[in-house]
Amino acid sequence: MERPAEQVPLLEIQPAAEPVAQAEVAPTAAVIPDPQPGPSEDPTPVPDAAPDAAPVVPEPQAPVAEPMPEAPAVEEPANGKADRKLPEIAAQPEQNGKDAKPDPDANGKELVQPSDFKNVSEAEGQQKKLPYPKSVFFIISNEFCERFNYYGMRTVLVLYLSHALNYSDDNATVTFHIFTMFVYFLCVFGAIISDSWLGKFKTILYLSLVYICGSVLLTLGAIGPLNLPMETFTMLGLALIALGSGGIKPCVAAFGGDQFKVPEQVKQITSFFSLFYFAINSGSLISTTVTPILREDVSCFDDINCYPLAFGVPAVLMVISVVIFVLGRSMYKMKPPAGNMVVLVSSAIWTALTTKCKEKKTNPRQHWLDYADVKYDRQLIEDVKVLMRVLFLYLPLPVFWALFDQQGSRWTFQATRMDGDMGSWNIKPDQLQVLNPLLILLFIPLYDVAFYPALRLVGIRRPLQKLTMGGILAGIAFIISGVVELNLEKTYPDLPYSQNAQLRVFNSQPCDYTFTSNMEGAQSFLVPARDVYTNKDLSVGDSFALSYTLTTTDANCNSYPQQSHQLTQETAWSLFLNPQNTTSNPFWLPDFVDKPSQSYPLVRILANVPFTHKVTLLSNKGEVAYEELAREMLLTRVNTGNYDVIVDETIVTSLHFSTGGVYTLMLWEDNVDKRFDFKLLEITEPNSMSILWLIPQYVVMTLGEVMFSVTGLEFSYAQAPPSMKSVLQACWLLTVAFGNVIVVIIAEAALFDSQADEFFLFAGLMFVDMLIFMFMAYRYQPNNPVKDEDETLPLTGSAEPSAPPAALDGGVENKGKEISKDE
Repeated sequence: MERPAEQVPLLEIQPAAEPVAQAEVAPTAAVIPDPQPGPSEDPTPVPDAAPDAAPVVPEPQAPVAEPMPEAPAVEEPANGKADRKLPEIAAQPEQNGKDAKPDPDANGKELVQPSDFKNVSEAEGQQKKLPYPKSVFFIISNEFCERFNYYGMRTVLVLYLSHALNYSDDNATVTFHIFTMFVYFLCVFGAIISDSWLGKFKTILYLSLVYICGSVLLTLGAIGPLNLPMETFTMLGLALIALGSGGIKPCVAAFGGDQFKVPEQVKQITSFFSLFYFAINSGSLISTTVTPILREDVSCFDDINCYPLAFGVPAVLMVISVVIFVLGRSMYKMKPPAGNMVVLVSSAIWTALTTKCKEKKTNPRQHWLDYADVKYDRQLIEDVKVLMRVLFLYLPLPVFWALFDQQGSRWTFQATRMDGDMGSWNIKPDQLQVLNPLLILLFIPLYDVAFYPALRLVGIRRPLQKLTMGGILAGIAFIISGVVELNLEKTYPDLPYSQNAQLRVFNSQPCDYTFTSNMEGAQSFLVPARDVYTNKDLSVGDSFALSYTLTTTDANCNSYPQQSHQLTQETAWSLFLNPQNTTSNPFWLPDFVDKPSQSYPLVRILANVPFTHKVTLLSNKGEVAYEELAREMLLTRVNTGNYDVIVDETIVTSLHFSTGGVYTLMLWEDNVDKRFDFKLLEITEPNSMSILWLIPQYVVMTLGEVMFSVTGLEFSYAQAPPSMKSVLQACWLLTVAFGNVIVVIIAEAALFDSQADEFFLFAGLMFVDMLIFMFMAYRYQPNNPVKDEDETLPLTGSAEPSAPPAALDGGVENKGKEISKDE
């Protein structure tokens, strides 16, 4: 989560000056009351008074406090360069929903006059007199609904791409991380248009409308009966959601902070960010719990899944969020755009680079950023130098986010291959993502009272040490996931591979058959009555022309003379023997024998009964999962659970279909008593490893997230100049974006056949990355800028800027309350 408390700078409060004592005037001294000429005065110096002139003694006046000096927006120094002042967020008075007009004399800052407060204590007393701004409750409600929409959609996204669009696991993973990458890249875009052009309110409103359009397109594309181009609608919807979500991400918390008058409402603004943070996590927690239920436990449009509902409910919440946000318009304090520091810093760096190319030989400078002095003042250049030193430490950070964001992709697919059956309750694969926000809310208070004291006992007390520890924990989490995957692979089915095919012969007849062919390894074998023969290792090259016969000695069954079929590689072929609802000859189908990508059981019904009979699968919840005439042999996806098998109106049996299993159900009618009978054949074993084995990796990853993300922000904000905090926040979000780029590259490379190997690769990258970071941190020289009191003691923790440098020091020890990475 972005660091919300840092987005609203606190204005300085100076104690009132002591009464000015009247100075003794020498008998021969003349007092000049106004040393600077006014605009219409003669600028010539005032000559000294004659020795015998009567001294000018000012009339006694009441003591007054010295006013705080105003800094001009632009100064014109002697060298003719315009010293660009750093833009500050203006604290303008409330304008009843209209953009406030900037005061040209205030230089973008609300001046606190000495007459306002005699001292800081009086300012704190004034805080109690200001009512809590009711407008923030509209903003908090808006944030809850928006986060519900984002996380609800994101939770089911990879499964939707896999099931509805038939993407492979790799392609679904790549699409998911490209989407996440753009969300974080576009955060910078949102901040720039907010600070430089539209202002926060209009930016949030306009991009929220874009956000709604994306959510609606995604929902419409998921409705099959509309026959819309599903993939086109999905990709366009995701693009608009990325623009809307990323664009408003840096604006909402800052806009909420604008509703308070600082420093009078420092305590109230702190409580606002606590409520804001609660809204983020509660929206995430509820949506990651509810949307998988909407997806799986509700059927719609003749689909076992209801993705339109899983996308549609969050989309409705997004519409509600915009309505709530607009309803509070008349109550908002709106500040005009004051310029974006990211743009200013980028311009200064560009100026330095271009000037260096021109003046490197003729006018060399000590540091490459010094070349920006042709346009920018020295203070900005020095601040950018400090910023660049901190950003250098950001270079290894994207690897952490590459691991962290795979909770929504690779780890979700891993969960689909595990058993979520808890008896009367079934844990959905995508529902496991609820662990992250749940554990964050649990771990944040524990860090101060348990984790950090324990780390200090073993000598880990500085921010860069804690940040390194967070990265190491992420690597450990992926080692755990790799070990889990190795154990999962033992439960995976054997699949046909290159130059190889599989053969299954299903015999629903009451007679044994002998299969004779021209294929090596399958020249002759017995196919038992009411059973299946399986051969998983047939060498066929690219393809093989199979010739075969099926013979029986039972007079009640027919033999099949010379038959033929073309077998192709990497295919599981199934041969079905003459049930009553087909032609007289056996027939072939390419079959599915892999684990279902979404963990649903797959069932094929082979009904050797008259084709006019109707076969139904009815769940114990009263849902009809299958209802077809007996001649159909569809491989049908059903929910995990118990089902009644019904032929016409007769209940034949009750069966349980387990997560991840592939089944063939044989049905036949006894010729003697005309009673229906059955046999359930398990083609692919159901998932047997409990989904609860994934909990340790989620716990370790969340421990690493809180330590890595929060400590990294605490360190960065303590080290960088106050004016550079918005730039740091933008760059921090960019590290998340680049982390997703890493996942896209590795997933597209498809380096390994085993998912466990890929998990171990990411763990190794993380450990190597942290070794590099430790070396960089060891060489880092801490910056201890002289800060205002409110900068030295941030709202979320304390700092020790005077701490001595040490290996992995950074000069600051964080003892404050932790906040997670992202909304």
